[in-house]
Amino acid sequence: MESEDLEVLKSSVRWLELGHRVLLVTVVKTWGSSPRPEGAMLAIRDDGIVVGSVSGGCIEDDLIDRVRRLGIEQTRPSCVKYGITAEEAHRFGLPCGGTIQLVLEPLTQASRIEQLWAAAQAGMLVARELDMKSGAVALYPASGTSGVDFDDERLVTIHGPQFRLLVIGAGQLSRYLCHIAVGLGYQVTICDPREEYTEAWDAPGMQIVRTMPDDTVLDMKLDERSAVIALTHDPKLDDLALMEALKTPAFYVGALGSRRNNEVRRERLKEFDLSDAQLARLHGPVGIYIGSRTPAEIAVSILAEVTAAKNGVSLPALLQVRDAKAALEIEADSNASDCGLYSSSPWVEKTAA
Repeated sequence: MESEDLEVLKSSVRWLELGHRVLLVTVVKTWGSSPRPEGAMLAIRDDGIVVGSVSGGCIEDDLIDRVRRLGIEQTRPSCVKYGITAEEAHRFGLPCGGTIQLVLEPLTQASRIEQLWAAAQAGMLVARELDMKSGAVALYPASGTSGVDFDDERLVTIHGPQFRLLVIGAGQLSRYLCHIAVGLGYQVTICDPREEYTEAWDAPGMQIVRTMPDDTVLDMKLDERSAVIALTHDPKLDDLALMEALKTPAFYVGALGSRRNNEVRRERLKEFDLSDAQLARLHGPVGIYIGSRTPAEIAVSILAEVTAAKNGVSLPALLQVRDAKAALEIEADSNASDCGLYSSSPWVEKTAA
């Protein structure tokens, strides 16, 4: 699974090679509520085939209709706004008062889309600068992760993995989690020194390392765009990663395990001279409570919590696995007590009823 950004670039490259004309549409500004963030992209082929998205679907339909009726005749980039009036907002499915501004760019071989796709696929963070008057394009290493810079004369977009995810353990759960994470745009590294777990891994778009987890954390120089998830259930591996990761600015550090195991883990980590503030950053048990049981469902639960942390969303306590399960146990105990299930003798309870 590729990120949407890579999928749009890859399809654009392929279509150009086949001789099609391609229109690249990029969200550059939004006002009010918007279905898609700045930097979201859509590629439209000259026959109306599309990849990517810039809205909930209505704006795409309008752009596709325009291409099918008029073709892709423009030779220079242009701007268009949707949703300026309440009538347009209703027509295009935007929230009331919402406005979205798009750059429409006809692609050619000079657009350097192939070089951009290759660099992003290789895990590089690349800035693409488009001159709105001439259509000329420059590519250079990105110095930051802000998605879009647009001033009507030039458009600068950032491409490639803007966030990194380090997963400790190459078990079955990790397979699901890592594939979904790649689709979310993360640069994924799987660390597991146990050859029996990594030998059969097929990991397109990911990196597998067999070094010790604490060494891997130090080598990666984790920053505020990094997340770490420990999934081995083996303290000799998970704790090594956690004790170093909790000292970094990583925006998310979590570990799989039961509530009891996580309490014991926190006690162990105290022996590594971690402060209370550092230990408080540990998410465990990882994930939000959705009743997940299968590896795929657990992966969705974990990445939902990671996504909330990345986006600065504070989750209610009852969405967290620890608090949700505790609340369910209290409710079950209360219901059982009401039904008389805690009588010392089931026979006595039955006859009394």
